[in-house]
Amino acid sequence: MEVSIVGPDPDRPNLVARLRGREDGPVLGLLSHVDTVSVDPAGWRHDPWSGALDEGCVWGRGSIDMKSQTAAEAVAACSLAREGWRPARGDLVLISVSDEEVDGTGAAWLTAERPDLARCDYLVNEGGGERFSIGDECVYSVSVGEKGVFRFTLTTDGAAGHASMPMVADNALLKLAPLLDALAQRQPGWDVTPPARELLDELGLDGDPGAALAALSERAPDFAPDVEAMLRVTLAPTMVDASDAMNVIPERARLHVDCRVPPGMDEAAVLARVQEVLGTTGYRLEFTERVVGNSSAASSPLLDALQWWVERVEPGVRCLPTISVGYSDSRAFRDAFPECVAYGFFPYRHMTVEQLGLLVHGRDERIDVRDLALAVDCYREVATELLG
Repeated sequence: MEVSIVGPDPDRPNLVARLRGREDGPVLGLLSHVDTVSVDPAGWRHDPWSGALDEGCVWGRGSIDMKSQTAAEAVAACSLAREGWRPARGDLVLISVSDEEVDGTGAAWLTAERPDLARCDYLVNEGGGERFSIGDECVYSVSVGEKGVFRFTLTTDGAAGHASMPMVADNALLKLAPLLDALAQRQPGWDVTPPARELLDELGLDGDPGAALAALSERAPDFAPDVEAMLRVTLAPTMVDASDAMNVIPERARLHVDCRVPPGMDEAAVLARVQEVLGTTGYRLEFTERVVGNSSAASSPLLDALQWWVERVEPGVRCLPTISVGYSDSRAFRDAFPECVAYGFFPYRHMTVEQLGLLVHGRDERIDVRDLALAVDCYREVATELLG
């Protein structure tokens, strides 16, 4: 394999390893990131940096997000190379970036500064692979797109004063109360983008999104909230700051809101949805982060290969194209290479959606070793199916 170690920080480089094919053809990338979120070891059953093997699981911070996929992709690519396999057409590229959780600078830097190394026609990354039931049918999710991120700060103004005399001051913090109440009581309207419409069609749901969600809640009550988040702008207030001292009434208060938006929505469209909820007066709004979400076509040779593999290991089970409500590095690759079809898929056959939701970024994060082996098999088979 041709290995390149590159990046703006020599202490935190990105790795790109290429297995060249015998003839020209498509490039399949296996993408992961090796950084993790922080952790407090208190209350963990095993040291979060130990990688302990216990109860059939590998324990530790990042075992789900996403060192498991890093390991499975590396083992898949290297085992194929050691066996003497080479793509009949195209290349297999293993890409492991150093920063996704904090700034997302790993993939952003790599696609912008070294497109010669990063360009892919097909990309498999994190963001899907959960196995769940919809009525009597079992499916594996395949993330074909990610929501955008438009975080913003709401500021209210007043007049400072001593806290012992609140009646003569103008408390800016109290002016956040109606904004918080609006965020608690109201929802933006629906924004059914093409990937979401394709999802509803796959589920046999159409027409009014509210009615579709009500029907889905009967068939898949655990999945319905995820679909609702895919269909609209979500607004989650997470932080407030006001006075610097306990005895000073604040003249200014700020409310920070985490805002996630359907793929393709720009700032003007997002602002209109926010104003539906908050109105247009009584605050100042400043966007502090602007990331337009994107998506890939839900029909492609890559999806066909994933469906072929799923059918091989679990006859009668199918892939369901979904939208990730969180961020992933797939967005950077789609932006840099518009022809790139990027999906999120790591097969979780032995862990439930509920388990994954509790463990990712949480205490006692762990991955079932059977799913590690399953992912290795998936990436090997998809590579040989696509590249020959």
